[in-house]
Amino acid sequence: MDNFFKEREEYQRYIIDYLVRENGYIERKFTDNKYNPLYAMDTELLIKFIETTQPETIEYIRSLYPNADELIIKRINEDITKRDSSLISKLKNGVYFDNTTHIDLMYDKPATTFSDELMEKYNSNIFSVMEEVYHKEDERIDLVLFLNGIAIITIELKSNQSGQNYEDAIEQYKNDRDYTTRLLSFKNGALVNFAMDTKEVYMCTELKGKSSFFLPFNKGTEDGGKGNPHNDNGLNVSYMWEDILTKDTLLYLIKNFIFVEKEETEDPNTGKLKVKESLIFPRYHQLDAIRKLLDDFKVNRSRKNYLIEHSAGSGKTKTIAWLAYRLQCLHDINEKNIFDSVLIITDRIVVDQQLQNAIKTLDHDPSLIKVMDEDCSSADLADAIKHNYKIIVSTIQKFRYILDETKNITDKSFAIIIDEAHSSTSGKNMAAVTTVLSEEAEEELESIEDQMIEEINKCGKQNNISMIAFTATPKKQTLQLFGIPNADGKPSPFHIYGMKQAIEEEFILDVLTNYTTYKTFYEVSKRIEDNPDVFKSFVKKKINWLVDLDPHNIGQKVEIIIEHFRNCIMRELGGKAKAMVVTSSREAAVRYKLAFERYIEEHNYNDIKALVAFSGKVTVDGSEYSEVGINKIPEKDLRDEFDKDDYQVLLVANKYQTGFDQPKLVAMYVDKKLKGIAAVQTLSRLNRICPPYDKKTFILDFKNDYNDIKQSFEPYYNGTILSESIDPEAIYDLINVVDSYNFMNFADVEEFNRIAYKDKKAKSTADRIKMESLVDRSLQKIKKKDLKTQLEIKKNIASFNKTYRFLIQATVFEDVDLHKKYNYLSVLYKELDVTGIKVDFSVVGAINISNIEQKKTGEYIIDFGTPTVVAEPEVKYGTPRPVSLIVEQKRKLDEIIEEINLEKGIHIDSNLAATSLNQIKDILLHNEDLQNSALINEYDNFKFPYYKSVDDALISGYEHNTDLYKLLLNDEDVKRRVLGIYMEDIYKSLKKKNAERTRRFYTKSGREITYYGYEYGYMPKVNNIYPSIETLDDLFEKLLLCYSKDTAYPSAQSDYVNDSDPTYGQCAITAMVVNDIFGGTIHRIKINGGGTHYFNKIDGHYIDLTRDQFDLCNIILNYEPNEEIPREYCGKNEDTKTRYNKLVEELKKFGV
Repeated sequence: MDNFFKEREEYQRYIIDYLVRENGYIERKFTDNKYNPLYAMDTELLIKFIETTQPETIEYIRSLYPNADELIIKRINEDITKRDSSLISKLKNGVYFDNTTHIDLMYDKPATTFSDELMEKYNSNIFSVMEEVYHKEDERIDLVLFLNGIAIITIELKSNQSGQNYEDAIEQYKNDRDYTTRLLSFKNGALVNFAMDTKEVYMCTELKGKSSFFLPFNKGTEDGGKGNPHNDNGLNVSYMWEDILTKDTLLYLIKNFIFVEKEETEDPNTGKLKVKESLIFPRYHQLDAIRKLLDDFKVNRSRKNYLIEHSAGSGKTKTIAWLAYRLQCLHDINEKNIFDSVLIITDRIVVDQQLQNAIKTLDHDPSLIKVMDEDCSSADLADAIKHNYKIIVSTIQKFRYILDETKNITDKSFAIIIDEAHSSTSGKNMAAVTTVLSEEAEEELESIEDQMIEEINKCGKQNNISMIAFTATPKKQTLQLFGIPNADGKPSPFHIYGMKQAIEEEFILDVLTNYTTYKTFYEVSKRIEDNPDVFKSFVKKKINWLVDLDPHNIGQKVEIIIEHFRNCIMRELGGKAKAMVVTSSREAAVRYKLAFERYIEEHNYNDIKALVAFSGKVTVDGSEYSEVGINKIPEKDLRDEFDKDDYQVLLVANKYQTGFDQPKLVAMYVDKKLKGIAAVQTLSRLNRICPPYDKKTFILDFKNDYNDIKQSFEPYYNGTILSESIDPEAIYDLINVVDSYNFMNFADVEEFNRIAYKDKKAKSTADRIKMESLVDRSLQKIKKKDLKTQLEIKKNIASFNKTYRFLIQATVFEDVDLHKKYNYLSVLYKELDVTGIKVDFSVVGAINISNIEQKKTGEYIIDFGTPTVVAEPEVKYGTPRPVSLIVEQKRKLDEIIEEINLEKGIHIDSNLAATSLNQIKDILLHNEDLQNSALINEYDNFKFPYYKSVDDALISGYEHNTDLYKLLLNDEDVKRRVLGIYMEDIYKSLKKKNAERTRRFYTKSGREITYYGYEYGYMPKVNNIYPSIETLDDLFEKLLLCYSKDTAYPSAQSDYVNDSDPTYGQCAITAMVVNDIFGGTIHRIKINGGGTHYFNKIDGHYIDLTRDQFDLCNIILNYEPNEEIPREYCGKNEDTKTRYNKLVEELKKFGV
């Protein structure tokens, strides 16, 4: 029975019929000689279009030339194929037959319907489709789409049911299609070439054989991954003919989106300029975001704000350019212009040149865009707004100072596009933006309160301003300001292209796939035993700071970094790989730089050089340092210098951790605490792909826990939602806390604000002195309090100021008295110096810090993959003695017991508790059920059987410490706090115990060999096919004796050597045998460099008995993502079936 959905007879015909029936296309037959391959045109339709829309023009040409139609076709083709020309430019602008006679090749949709003539011409465009088009002899394209007789799109179709998919279509384009023909030539031929199956679509605008690069043109799945969502009413790719290939959409794309980009780049090493041309066609998410935004603007005009969460790798710069270009001429549903000007605000000091070029390419009108470069003042920016430039590009730094320059512009409407909104929308920057664009003519206001209410209102959403914020990592403030309510009423982005989809579509890399953590261990001892202040929190922070900057500590880390980089990283990307070292402070950056230079000189290394990046100046050991002084390079040139081959490492301190795109960054060494959005933004400096190299990333982290970092990334993988909106009532709780310290007199606050709101000209020096005196009264009261309270006050004032500033931006909130306090506290906060809370150095002098050592604490490979690089061994100085795990556990236990004693009003002796709990630990380590649980469970799932076993152990040892055990059994929280100290150690010990087995395996040549999943080697069989095979170990041992040249994959047989490489070419049949005996599932992955590899998954664990063949060749295997293969599929191939039977026969010969 034939149930396949055939490509040509059914799929192809279905699309053609739809285009003709629903979209108004004309079907043309290649067999009727309607296609001219020399011009890639249906010349008959082209002439018909000109006759219909430009009758006077064609009649004039015909009156001059007897072969006019042929001359017109040739002239159009010559104009399209000129060196500096392109099909897209001629479609938009038409051609000149001679110096005076112009011919239009298409008509775009007019901005309004006021002109019947323009609408009639728009409706006269002719769309046609032709199948099985031979663009040259013996090369056929499935479908070609034409606009007014000119080929604009080619499509290669595949039906998944026939066993092929879009990848096969791409391979056809790359290997079986001559891209030099007129139809497929770059810029002059079809605008875009689609490779499409029934589930996914990919596109390419420049075919160049095997180097052709196809981009996904998919919607994304329901869970935010690559591909398309399931379509209950048709094929998953039906949006192509139902939307993209409609007349309106294609003409819309040609007019507003498709363009030739010329990118001029300078070779960082030679200084030579190169010009690269690219034909730009939007990806689906770019087109989708812009169309949805424009549809909403047409209804709501400037009444709303919008948040666009588009990941790195989304093409955000071009999306912004397209959006700005469309907004500057957008009309609402009543056909009235919506915006007077579109302002693009970026947080980069130098406005993005790529952004400027993209906008200018879309429209060559020089008066359309005004770029406020470094030479422009804020007055120039104000002038540009007043003089109606349609698009103005500026930085947030300039925009903040426009407030005093611009007046009386409330009669205009503005769209503000904010690039990288997470940084541009900080409180004061955002207030400057909204205030300047809502400034009204000054009036005689009746009172100070009126002035402040006006000020508050300016900071909020303005009716004449609509903001569109773009970011990959929105903060909660950004979500509150720009998010729209989702189905649950929580602020969420208007449009999402998430990190997950970008990673799966391979536009960016997943930086968490290779992550190694180190931890600094050290011992602290008291010189003065009776000094009670040594372990107070302030001192502990100081100790950590001292350790961070300790020369031995930094020296150890520098050794790890340099040796790891030289041995494992610098050969990547053809020897061009670079690394970033993230330090905790400017002083740390300087000390790292000095340590780098010392180590490099001591070891005579000449292949690694480092630059440093930090702001301002810092004094270290009595000498002053600056970035420019150390590097001997101007700050503005640092990016370009680092791009050169001369430098490999960049040492940073709070700089270049956001907005720095350097594709050659392969490794990052982190010596700074990171969390939340800061972790995502910093580590994402590595995520840029670097064609043509197969880039892999590596992170070595001295400060952070891998799971904490992973948790930081999770909100941004598939769109971000603010779980709780800001509650205006919370601001009163904050000010009540501040008021509770009784340092602020409201009479002083009133007087301060009375003076503050005086007219500038009327405000005297005496007034300013009085304001200072009013603030100082509160400062003196604060300074009389103890140091801890001073810290608390400053922290609470900061919290109030930040929350209040955000509240008046995000909500309609008015409270004049509160605003007065905000004004007063904002000034007071700047003067509140709590650096007086310094650690007593006599206390710091009472301690010794010794035996500093770096120890690797974890190596994390996402989804059980294999690391591409391996961290260097531990390095030691002197005779270090790390704080042992037992000592660390005892320290934690002491702290927890002390907390419990205070909470419960009891007294448990911590030393006695430690002895008793070590007995419990010993019971747990010998618990066979718990050992099995550690074998089959990941750590996160281990806690359930762990705490059950804890209860059993406490009951069995109850008499050893009745008071403590009774408390632990009756109080679940206390039990988990206390016994949780030991859980990770017990889990690792049991894991290690499971793994430390004595069974070893050898090849016939005597080489020791193992397999992936060896720790599960005693996993029992589920089918008793071979009575003497009980475990995976048993099977592996016998397979080594059974493998032969005859059982190897055919292409591997010629160089198969059983004695030394027995598993070579044996993967598929081995996976089948494992599945027969132990059940589970069979999976396959593609290998870098070609080929497919098969392996098993049993009880959630990957088992690969033939992994050794890749380890011998240093080939890295990543087991996920993979494809699960039905058992019957493996046996379909006759050769595989034959080899499988031979292997089974060999197993039987060994008495199994």
